[in-house]
Amino acid sequence: MKILLTGAAGFIGTHIRGQAMERGHEVVALDAYLPQAHGAGSTHDSGIERLDLRHDRLDEVLDGIDVVCHQAAMVGNGVDAQDLPDYAEHNDAGTARLLAAMSRVGVRDLVLASSMVVYGDGRYSCPVDGDVPPAMRQEADLAAGRFDPRCPACGGEITWQEIGEDAPFFPRTSYAASKVAQEHYAGAWCTLDGARTIALRYHNVYGPGMPADTPYAGVAAIFRSAIARGEAPQVFEDGQQVRDFVHVSDVARANVLAIEQVAGHPVGLTPYNIASGRTFTIGQMAAALAEAAGGAAPELTGDYRRFDVRHVVASPKAATEGLGFTAEISPEVGLAQLATDPLRPR
Repeated sequence: MKILLTGAAGFIGTHIRGQAMERGHEVVALDAYLPQAHGAGSTHDSGIERLDLRHDRLDEVLDGIDVVCHQAAMVGNGVDAQDLPDYAEHNDAGTARLLAAMSRVGVRDLVLASSMVVYGDGRYSCPVDGDVPPAMRQEADLAAGRFDPRCPACGGEITWQEIGEDAPFFPRTSYAASKVAQEHYAGAWCTLDGARTIALRYHNVYGPGMPADTPYAGVAAIFRSAIARGEAPQVFEDGQQVRDFVHVSDVARANVLAIEQVAGHPVGLTPYNIASGRTFTIGQMAAALAEAAGGAAPELTGDYRRFDVRHVVASPKAATEGLGFTAEISPEVGLAQLATDPLRPR
């Protein structure tokens, strides 16, 4: 199978490329080498072509392609409203131009990198009002150390629940909004062209090759970098934020499975949560890294940002049933390895 892989030089793209080639696929690898992700003076891999989806010759590179695996994106939270234009320009306009070119050339199968951030703060249950979305956290609660959201109806306590793919979107940052938009563009393209998309909603991805010390790095890499500097990881709030940490090799394998199976999926967009199926708190994750590295114990700072997601955990059941995907590396094993895994330098 001939695959066009965008974002091929990135953290996840590098692993997808390697696994796809190991399985005998031909990979046409592209990356824009954005300085935000690769550093201002980065040099490109000889096997990866530098190409910007917003401007360059997409029809030419799509010729003869069987399936597109679209990983290219400006990542990170995008926590300032001034970030909105950059995320829209890179993630949404780039995706829209790619889809338009796929339509012209006649490529009808797409695997799209999405994210659990499309869900926002997940799903909750209230003993009075049943299943509810969380109310926006209030400054007075946060300042008093009450970090869990309240019920939007009665104001009482609520309990987090696993998220299925049918959960409504509630993006809270520029990055999250751009991921929602990418899914909507892909869904519209499927309808217009009778095409197929598998959207993989990644949870907290970690592993070797994570970018170090950048605003675009995940919390695991930020903690890992602090430990490498001999510093204690600084954990916001009370450290009880619940997440699912999934190893990058598992995420890459999910992509290869989707690449190989998208043509057998129905017309339209099919989403799958890609997660380990194991919950960890942010505090537990920081402690596991510190212990494995022999570093200083994490410090709870009590700091907070009102827009941060408190809890988000997904069910990976649909990916198991639809793709045959089950994560193979448990967080206990993978996070211990991350303590000594090489990170991508700036």
